[in-house]
Amino acid sequence: MNVPVIEVGVLSSQSIHFKLNGKFRYVLGNEKYEGEGQAVIERDSSFSLVLNAKQRQFDNFVLLEPLDEEECSFELYHVVIGVDFHWEREETQRFKGKLKLFAENGLITAVNILSLEDYLLSVISSEMSAASSLEFLKAHAVTSRSWLLAQLEKGKKLQKSGSYESLMRDDEGYIRWYDREDHDRYDVCADDHCQRYQGITKVSSPQVQEALKTTCGEVLMYNGAICDARFYKCCGGITEKFENVWEPVNHPYLTKVIDADVTRHPSLVTEYNTDLANEENARAWILGNPPAYCNTNDIQALSQVLNDYDLETQDFYRWKISLTQSEIKTLLLRKVGIDVGNVLDLIPVERGVSGRIIRLRIVGDKQTISIGKELEIRKALSESHLYSSAFVVEKIFTSTGNTPLPDVFILNGAGWGHGVGLCQIGAAIMGNKGNTYKEIVSHYFPAATLKKIY
Repeated sequence: MNVPVIEVGVLSSQSIHFKLNGKFRYVLGNEKYEGEGQAVIERDSSFSLVLNAKQRQFDNFVLLEPLDEEECSFELYHVVIGVDFHWEREETQRFKGKLKLFAENGLITAVNILSLEDYLLSVISSEMSAASSLEFLKAHAVTSRSWLLAQLEKGKKLQKSGSYESLMRDDEGYIRWYDREDHDRYDVCADDHCQRYQGITKVSSPQVQEALKTTCGEVLMYNGAICDARFYKCCGGITEKFENVWEPVNHPYLTKVIDADVTRHPSLVTEYNTDLANEENARAWILGNPPAYCNTNDIQALSQVLNDYDLETQDFYRWKISLTQSEIKTLLLRKVGIDVGNVLDLIPVERGVSGRIIRLRIVGDKQTISIGKELEIRKALSESHLYSSAFVVEKIFTSTGNTPLPDVFILNGAGWGHGVGLCQIGAAIMGNKGNTYKEIVSHYFPAATLKKIY
């Protein structure tokens, strides 16, 4: 198997401003371009492209190919990263490879086409700091490579089978999950929805290059198939099952993992019941401070494994937010279109193995509705996203009367992200402690095996 070539959706807008550093060729013609350029939407599926002071119309797409793969690059301006998350911002980013532009539904999309290994060079530096330990970087390289190849296979199957359904309704409400529904014209996006990819904007390091060279073509396998190896920032002490976050498919390698060396921390057994699907156990776990690889406040260690904007988040293992009655009503209506009137209660209907709420009942004086899965819950109760759906609720009453109305809801939570697969902070700490990359991936992906496929 040769190294695959992939297409990464970077930016969608009504107007895209870019710069070609070096000479690029229009693939379907002989024209050569360099310097500043701009694509502007004309109609739903057409756009005008201005390059070298010339304007051309395109009804489908344009593909610009560098004459020298090593020397040429292109820049995209106003790239939004952290879309809808609390660290959302714009950047100018630089890329190697080909630039593809296409128009659809009134927007132009910029796509970067490049080899999978070149893509991973950026992902490893974009997702975490390039100064991380070598073994952690190897573990992340294997995880990211496995995930991407699994998504390519999944995309091929979806093309054959038809549309991807990610919404299920019943008499109590609905559950929704977010995965592949946005990417039918490219393989993956460049933001946290998939894997954080910022081209060659982030300075790589000898460690990242060595991690990719050492693990080139190496993936996680289970039962003859490449593993859908997910990752996130912090599990909160225990990882979650795949089917509790996305479609109802069981992957034995994406299951419950206690994120600690239990032999060194007997308190995990003596002080906590880790059956966190049980509400009482989940409450004790989330309100407690159990030991875990990802339970660290070592700023020096975290600065080695988190980028600058991730370090803005100080409390990730355990966190707390407060929502007033007015705030929670406004959020529910604006973020997920739910009007329950005054909110009387937030009740976990079902929790996963990590304590993350899979289904939440929202009780109002107009109606009661249940929602899920975890990302929908995180969207519904935050201006961006809650750090996770592993939380317990405390209600504060200041008013009196026959039916007291909660004035404030306090959410005490655990972890950062969906919790399925590799815990990035936990894995980084394992690497710092001297664990090998094989030990790290074996810890987070039990039942999976390593295999070199190219």
